[in-house]
Amino acid sequence: MTTPVRLTRSTRPQDVERVWFVVDAKGKILGRLASQVAQVLRGKHKPTFTPHVDGGDFVVVVNAGQVELTGRKRENKVYYRHTGYPGGIRSITAGRLLETRPERAIEQAVRGMLPKGRLGRRMLRKLKVYARAEHPHAAQKPERLEIRA
Repeated sequence: MTTPVRLTRSTRPQDVERVWFVVDAKGKILGRLASQVAQVLRGKHKPTFTPHVDGGDFVVVVNAGQVELTGRKRENKVYYRHTGYPGGIRSITAGRLLETRPERAIEQAVRGMLPKGRLGRRMLRKLKVYARAEHPHAAQKPERLEIRA
């Protein structure tokens, strides 16, 4: 008696169909927004999810400057970066970062939730973040993506 053969389907990169989504960050909490955006970028919302393939969709985040932080993170949370020179560590509070470069705060939060390495960097390229409500991706006809609270 032979055992039945079961095939596990693995999505190939050329079989991935990408969709564009637009997310309004106005009044949303940064971490919750970032985790759901990361899931869409990764493709975990699709039944064809394959961990080693970039099967996610494009995400356009608008109104990044109006994202919310809970507690006292606006004053206490500190972002660090290094210039590459000796003694070149730079720090900025979350409140100051949201005033000056709100796109970077969302990009940093999403980056931390994606895989590390080549695959994660490829997924991060599908994220487009804009501080205001306007974006240049209207030709792609992005669908509205609702973020759960």
